[in-house]
Amino acid sequence: MKLPSINRGTIGEDLSAGLVLGIQSVPDGMAAGLLALVNPVYGLYGYMTGVFSGAFFTSSTFMSIQATSAMALIVASVPQVTQATDPNSALFALALLTGVLMLAAGILKLGRLVRFVPNSVMTGFVNAVAVLIVLGQLDDLTGYSTTGPNRVVRTFDLLVNLDQVHLPTLIVGLLTIILIVTLEKTSLKAMGMVVAMIFASLVVPLFGAHQVAQVRDIAEIPGSLPLPMLPPLSVLPGLIIPALALAFVGLVQGASITQSVPNPDGKYPDASRDFIGQGAANLVAGLLQGMPVGGSMSATALVRSAGARSRLANMIAGVTMALAILLFGRLVGLLAMPALAGLLIVVGFRTLKLDQVQMVWRTVLVQRVVMLITFVAALLVPLQFAVLIGVALAVLLFVFQQSNKITVVAWKIEPGRYPQESAPPAVVPAQRVTVLVPYGSLFYAAAPVFAEQLPEVTADSRHAVVILALRGKKDVGSTLLEVFTRYADALRQQESKLMLAGVDPNVKEQMERTEVLHQIGHENVFLAQEGVGQALQDAVDDAEKWIVTKAQAA
Repeated sequence: MKLPSINRGTIGEDLSAGLVLGIQSVPDGMAAGLLALVNPVYGLYGYMTGVFSGAFFTSSTFMSIQATSAMALIVASVPQVTQATDPNSALFALALLTGVLMLAAGILKLGRLVRFVPNSVMTGFVNAVAVLIVLGQLDDLTGYSTTGPNRVVRTFDLLVNLDQVHLPTLIVGLLTIILIVTLEKTSLKAMGMVVAMIFASLVVPLFGAHQVAQVRDIAEIPGSLPLPMLPPLSVLPGLIIPALALAFVGLVQGASITQSVPNPDGKYPDASRDFIGQGAANLVAGLLQGMPVGGSMSATALVRSAGARSRLANMIAGVTMALAILLFGRLVGLLAMPALAGLLIVVGFRTLKLDQVQMVWRTVLVQRVVMLITFVAALLVPLQFAVLIGVALAVLLFVFQQSNKITVVAWKIEPGRYPQESAPPAVVPAQRVTVLVPYGSLFYAAAPVFAEQLPEVTADSRHAVVILALRGKKDVGSTLLEVFTRYADALRQQESKLMLAGVDPNVKEQMERTEVLHQIGHENVFLAQEGVGQALQDAVDDAEKWIVTKAQAA
């Protein structure tokens, strides 16, 4: 793969944008690690390696690859990572396995499949993630350690034990939230997050609130860059399901960037190539002790709003984070935990997509039900399983919608005139040619709906011909072929017959392999031709001659 070139004329703008993203990503990366219930340093390493290495391989010029909130919550739901005696090996192996799956999806050109995930599923999932982000930070915000099987139950535990809240910790967290909202409206903009966290953390030693937890209390911040580390392959089999969930969520979130953020030339990136970039970033992150990463819409929006003109901005952001680790690693450990919690709570509220909820709610009942099921599942069960539930719902929704979109109409064909379309007759008329055209998919779930719309064959349907126009139907399954066979048999019993016009060669081959062609009759199948409607006209001419012959014989 040819590496992308860098525009030297935009180095100044890219340098400025990269510095903004890099500085802002230091606390944000640690917060992602905290959200994933792992050492915050691994979140920072994931940010650093992901945003730098991904910039070399994505089709998108501006896509920033970092540990997204949704992916962090999935990691937090993996027992091998959060409860094992050696969780770090599982974390890095999870990043590697996620990278392999993303890379395979890109190589296989699966970017086009993302469109099959309905908006209702992603709306329910994203909003549940937003709620979980907020609920997951209440312990660090209040200083009270809740108990319970999930975040919803632990939130109720907090509400009935409000007297256990540590007031200094709560003040630092609330101060951080207020400062972020206030400072972002000034000239600091995105940098207001960094300033707010630093200022709120300084309050801790100034006011002697020594019981307020700091980052160094839960993780040692090294003053060096991570060294390559290959985790044991023995942990991989148990990580397949969470890796699939991470890959799915990361690819869908990345695809939203691909579809909405054009490159500088005005063209939209290739989703499959962006899959490859995310996969490569995860492989690098896993080898360099980072957590799983994916395309981040918020980081991409930040680097663009900061003035990025090329992919060099993301590379500079990665270098900026590396320098921050080398030069200021020890100082990062002084950040107050409630300050990080305040940052994540702001992120959580901003992740809510209430406008999308409203839009889905105004559509059909099925979409509303799917959104609600996905939302509730994401709140109550581990996210890797909630993702699989969402995917299953997406597939079922697609099958349901497609199976009900088939419509059969009748065409009246007269010489020198356009076909006249009408509803098909209820009963096959005797001694007449009936041309039927199916609109929509004819895959297996739609076959029964298609069969119900065919005119009924009765004892009066003698010496009749029914022609099915199948032009454009590239593939049919055994369920539909069985419908053809039964209908042809019903017509044959009344000395009538079924003809198929505009048949694709692949379909005819399927019919030949299954012996359906023999039952319908080779002479009754007309292959699609270059001229549109030519096969159908040949079938009509043949059918009319056959009816005349039958009439003369009678």
